[in-house]
Amino acid sequence: MKKKIEILAPAKDLIGGMAAINSGADAVYIGAPQFGARSNANNSIEDVAALVQYAHLFNAQVFVVMNTILYDNELETCRSMIWELYDIGVDALIIQDMAIMEMDLPPIVLHASTQANNRDADKIKFLKDAGIKRVVLARELNLHQIKTIYDHADVELEFFVTGALCVSFSGNCYMSVANGERSANRGSCAQNCRLPYNLIDGNGETLIRNSHLLSIKDLDISEQIPNLIEAGIVSFKIEGRLKDVVYVKNNVSYLRQKLDSYLEGAGSEKYIKASSGTCTYTFDSSLSRTFNRGYTDYFVNERHSSIGSWESPKSKGQYIGKLIRTVGNAYEIENGELLNNGDGLCFINENNEADGIYVNKAENGKIYPNVLKEVKDGTFIYRNNDAAFIKIVEREDSAVRKLSTTLLLTETETGFELIATDEDGNVSIVNLEHAKEQTKTGESIEENIKTQLAKTGFTPYTANEINIMFSQNWFLPISKINEMRRTVYDQLTEIRLANYKREEHQLVKTSHPYPETKLDFMYNVSNKTARKFYERHGVTEIEKAFELQWDPGKSRVMTTKYCIKYELKKCPIHQKDIVGVKVKEPLVLKQGELEYKLKFNCKPCEMEIWEKDAEFEIEEDHFH
Repeated sequence: MKKKIEILAPAKDLIGGMAAINSGADAVYIGAPQFGARSNANNSIEDVAALVQYAHLFNAQVFVVMNTILYDNELETCRSMIWELYDIGVDALIIQDMAIMEMDLPPIVLHASTQANNRDADKIKFLKDAGIKRVVLARELNLHQIKTIYDHADVELEFFVTGALCVSFSGNCYMSVANGERSANRGSCAQNCRLPYNLIDGNGETLIRNSHLLSIKDLDISEQIPNLIEAGIVSFKIEGRLKDVVYVKNNVSYLRQKLDSYLEGAGSEKYIKASSGTCTYTFDSSLSRTFNRGYTDYFVNERHSSIGSWESPKSKGQYIGKLIRTVGNAYEIENGELLNNGDGLCFINENNEADGIYVNKAENGKIYPNVLKEVKDGTFIYRNNDAAFIKIVEREDSAVRKLSTTLLLTETETGFELIATDEDGNVSIVNLEHAKEQTKTGESIEENIKTQLAKTGFTPYTANEINIMFSQNWFLPISKINEMRRTVYDQLTEIRLANYKREEHQLVKTSHPYPETKLDFMYNVSNKTARKFYERHGVTEIEKAFELQWDPGKSRVMTTKYCIKYELKKCPIHQKDIVGVKVKEPLVLKQGELEYKLKFNCKPCEMEIWEKDAEFEIEEDHFH
């Protein structure tokens, strides 16, 4: 059997979810009333139910995100919500808290969220053996590590393909909560990583001023899709439950076309798409035309180039060209003819800060801005608000998804029969009791009938082939033909939904050993039930979650693969030929009252961020 490969899209709400499906998503992930890691992207049970109906029509799936850590007083609410989600037909839950594994649950499929920090093959194998059907891998992994995990754990694997990157290991960022009680693990991250900082060395000298030193570019590994599939990935996830519909449609359609060309070409022997229907678009998708901070392939091909987006955490957009000169109250820009009234432009000013202007008017290659700012000749100009593109994509008909059908109209003893067969082999039959009369002219009206039957309009169907088998040239009123067509398709929708097979999985409690016996705060154990789960699997010491016990001023608040030393070209391992004078440690990030110390663990190639009063040894670079 061929392996199904899926594009998984974010849905902020019902409208966004339907747009994702119309653009070609095989599955969508959405928040329910609570417990999702984006507290301002929650949805009612009714809206999730409507999305499930719509998705299942195309054999697409709906996953609900319940990936925050839970407190004891929330467990019962969470459990009863899971039953409601199961009852409305949700295909799977994406979870972080192991308390859910202990609950009395319906037979609903569980996926381990990337918030569960899935980067170790033994732990991923443990989750599979405990009943988890799919694991959403940590974004920091490279192709070789993914392949190793797949060979070892033999579980469905999901990986992010485009969208924003968390600079921290997911699930292990405590910067926001340590600074003001907004916990990222509880869905309300304050995004301290996107603030500007000064970088100060161990001598107290400022190396870099007012730069977004922890802000990293967005991810795009779409070029690696074939390699990732070969390494074991079955689901390609787009980040962005807070993003607008234009971003979602642009990302989904771009990836749909990329994946389809692989599935219809080099991958056709072994792989197949995961849902039904074919999409048509009125726009040319391009990732640079909606929100992005510039792109990186992160670590999928090992550490090789800079991944910081230091000038700004805002969207950079699409590179247009250099500023040629300013003339009067207008700019002349290379490729300025690409710009339209209403566009938003972005550039880096002389203070190394992101700055922007709106285009009031674009004519004859000149750009008249809303405010004339002093911009140096030769400055790179980006467009981060593409007015004309947004206008096209926002239209509901810019992405349309249809299921193909074959229609057969034949005669019966007492009238006529219309049979619709869809691309998945579902069959809908409608009979019409009607007197048989020959056409007045005695000639066939077959072509007229076909024209009427082909009018599938706003239904999710197209009639790709229409056959009429009459023994004589029968007459049929147009109104009757239309009525049969409407009924056959309405019925087909009901049949498709009735025939949809949801995968189910009843959790059975296990007690195989967890790969660790001691868990520190980074395991995010925040309730008695999760504690019980780990204890049953042989864990003897469990520290409370950070949210329940942090030590103000002295805590480690982030661990990351991103490295400021590397970005500065001062890495003693990867850049030893160009390092020159070493930086004096400890390096400190300062933003107003906020102050953090950086610790570099070169063996695992990781950087830690600690609060200002923390004490730690500085590693010497002596292990080469």
